[in-house]
Amino acid sequence: MHSLLRVGAALAVAASAAGAQADTELVIATVNNGHMIEMQKLSARFEQAHPGITLKWVTLEEGMLRQRVTTDIATKGGQFDVMTVGLYEVPIWSRNGWLLPIATDAAYDADDLLPSIRKGLSHEGRLHALPFYGEASMLMYRRDLAEKAGFTMPAQPSWEQVREFAAKAHDPKAGVYGICLRGKPGWGDNMALVTTMVNTHGGQWFDMQWKPQLDTPAWKKAVGFYVELLKSYGPPGASANSFNENLALFNEGKCAAWVDASIAASFVGDPRQSKVAGKVAYAAAPVASTPKGATWLWTWNLAIPASSRKVDAAQAFIKWATSKEYVQLVAREHGWRAVPTGTRQSTYASAEFQKVADFAGAEKSAIDSVSLSDATEPRSPYIGVQYVAIPEFQAIGIAVGQQVSAALSGKATVEQALKTSQTLADREMRKSGYYK
Repeated sequence: MHSLLRVGAALAVAASAAGAQADTELVIATVNNGHMIEMQKLSARFEQAHPGITLKWVTLEEGMLRQRVTTDIATKGGQFDVMTVGLYEVPIWSRNGWLLPIATDAAYDADDLLPSIRKGLSHEGRLHALPFYGEASMLMYRRDLAEKAGFTMPAQPSWEQVREFAAKAHDPKAGVYGICLRGKPGWGDNMALVTTMVNTHGGQWFDMQWKPQLDTPAWKKAVGFYVELLKSYGPPGASANSFNENLALFNEGKCAAWVDASIAASFVGDPRQSKVAGKVAYAAAPVASTPKGATWLWTWNLAIPASSRKVDAAQAFIKWATSKEYVQLVAREHGWRAVPTGTRQSTYASAEFQKVADFAGAEKSAIDSVSLSDATEPRSPYIGVQYVAIPEFQAIGIAVGQQVSAALSGKATVEQALKTSQTLADREMRKSGYYK
């Protein structure tokens, strides 16, 4: 009798556990980029392999995603079990105890991650996020239009050479604009590109005393060049365009040149979605007076907020989505050109990947060339290329991005925009106690 009771109790516990497992719903916040959308489509494979876990997606554009996840994690809101976060957030949030460390095993092979990216995602020797894809910035341009114009693009062009090509290729009557660049305001939108332009023109966000440097000659030259370039040879409404908008324009054949994330190369060269596939060439991000900081480094990563109560399920999903096996899954389903790149050495070592990804060498070279701690010609106190890894930067970067956008749309002069930016940044840094 007692044994029957024990068996019954055991079965009840097992049933209860199974029910609880079946009720494990992971709420995942992610960005509406192509690779992330593909992950959502393939995630049914994860659910099939983990019948106790269901996935609920909250997909947002980049700026809104940052706003939602930052608010949630800072207030311990607990809305999300898995968050898509950038290279900027991970070290800051890890130090604050807002992200849980990730327990990787031998099968995951963390040693296969690119060293610069693994380092950027680690805190006190432990990974606090896993990279889904990584990117540097580079120049993508129409090889056919360059040949038509008799223009030879160097392997690492100057911004002046890019301007020269844009001028030669600009043909708005034919629906082709000389260059597409990010114009939408935001620290991770227009300011990602503009910061690299400032870096290579010999500028920086802050000097060694943390004093803002936004009204310096380097900033005026870089931002002035950026505004004039887009006004002369960019598409209409450039101040509203970010990555996805420019990708759509380029794939439609409306951009002769585009400087942006290297991850775009896998899309612009894909004949299934790009009208210019087979006509695109790649070069290093343009430089001006110094090569330092001309190329950005970014990763989109999956992390677990400390407020999550479904840690085991979240760990399982994150490791699946960032694994070597996931890369193989994408390759089987959509071909090697479509796999997320910029994270694993094994991807670049793959002969199948090398065969189809004509951008692979340029992308890996760009990523390997980046130093997060040495990105400006005057020495700077901060970590980051296209961002500054301090909590205050998010607000400052957004405010400055709005000012630069105003200059681009003609609502302010470059000088006015930068003067206002300097005042805003100085006020924020004083308020935070960096100096009196």
